[in-house]
Formats: sequence, structure tokens, C-alpha cells
Amino acid sequence: MSSTPKELTDEAVVLRTFKSGESDRVVVLWTRHHGKLRALAKGVRKTSSRMGGSLEPMSHVRVELVKGRGDLYITKSVAHLERLMNVRSDYARIAAGLAVVEVVDAIPTDEAADEGIFEMLVRVLLTLDNTDFYPDLIAASFFFKLLAYDGSQPVVQYCVNCQSPGPLVAFNAEVGGALCIDCRSGSALSSQALLLIRRILGGDLAGVLREENAPGSGEVMTLAHDAIEAHFGKRLRVSRSTVPLAPHLEPPRP
Repeated sequence: MSSTPKELTDEAVVLRTFKSGESDRVVVLWTRHHGKLRALAKGVRKTSSRMGGSLEPMSHVRVELVKGRGDLYITKSVAHLERLMNVRSDYARIAAGLAVVEVVDAIPTDEAADEGIFEMLVRVLLTLDNTDFYPDLIAASFFFKLLAYDGSQPVVQYCVNCQSPGPLVAFNAEVGGALCIDCRSGSALSSQALLLIRRILGGDLAGVLREENAPGSGEVMTLAHDAIEAHFGKRLRVSRSTVPLAPHLEPPRP
């Protein structure tokens, strides 16, 4: 196992921050080469600090860090790589971006550095910043893509329980995907929502994100959040507050 570096320079995305002392802030970073790190930004809450504006959640930055106590680093310098001005000027894009970084922050801390996740994270933030794409399904699409990357992609081509081709009328994140009428449980699934999920996972993501208020979007948002929460085994605060609720189905009676 490699030793912890005393100094490092890396590309990072800020996942979240919290106050420390009178003028400091602890910043949680997902880095390209060193996984998830925590760093103390000294004096960053002072109005004279030049570093504060670079260490907000969703910031894409290059950081220089030196080792502090325990697992904490100290920020030596921070420089913006992407400003993401369109994200920060639109509430829907802010909400989607905060949901994305919350989910990445939920990845277990014992995970080794994963450049693939870092690339996905930067890509989704740049997509949010691109006004050619509507923000509604960007976070939901990221959740489904993250599950696929992890090998936990939901089954949507046939019934996850009996392998029937359908019709598929329900989605249950706990059992791993779509269900036919005989096996249905979880949340109702319309044909429009099923088609959107298939397109997201099947290579037509850009086409989906260029459609405003596509039929089934609300369902897809809810189901994606259900799926990612089931994957991590816990509720997620920011992501859950931004989506509508889908109708719940009782198991079929014998």
C-alpha cells in the first residue's frame, strides 16, 4: 500500500464544505488521482480571502495540498479550471448539480481513486453548464450511468423477476429494475418513462437531454433517485428534495 503523500497537486471537484473555527472551512474534494480527500482552507471565510470563491460546491479546480493532521490536508493554492457560470445562474441547474455532488460524496470513503468517476463527474457538470441541454434529467441520467459504471445497471429490457419481455408496468429499485404485470411491485412505470430510461442507458443520452419536458420525465427522476438510494442503502438529502413522487404499487394479490 502506498504511503500518504505529504504534498500533492491534483484536479478536483468540490463536493461539499463545512465551517471550521472562526474563519476556516473544511472542503471535501473528489480528485482525479487521489480519490476523496478532506482539506482545511484556512481563513477562507474572511472577506479578504481570494480562495473562497474557488471552493464552493461543484467547483472544478486544480489544488495544491500539504498534509495536515490525521486524514486532513491543508490547501496551499486553488485555481479554477471551469467557471460553470450557467450552472450558478439557474436554480434548476444548481439543484441538479448539488444532487450530483451529493451522490458522489456518498461513495464509500474506502474506495480507491477512480478516474472514471472523476471523468463522469466533470462531464455531467459541463453538460449542466451547456444551455443546449435541459437540466431536468441530467442528474437522473448521471445516477443511472453511475449504476451502470458500477455494474449495477437496472434491468429495463425485460422483467427483472421472471425475464418476461412484458409489458413492463412497474419499477422496483430494491429488486433491480422493471417488472411485468404479474410481478409488479414498487412504483408504477409508464411506457414513456421506460422508453426514456432505455434511451439514457442505450446510447441516446444527448437526444434525451435536448428534449424539454419529455413525457415520463417526472417518473424517471423519481426512479433514478430510488435506484441510487437503494444502491447506497440510505436516503440522500438534496437529491430527494428536488424530485416529484411516483405512485406506489402494492404487490399483486394471488
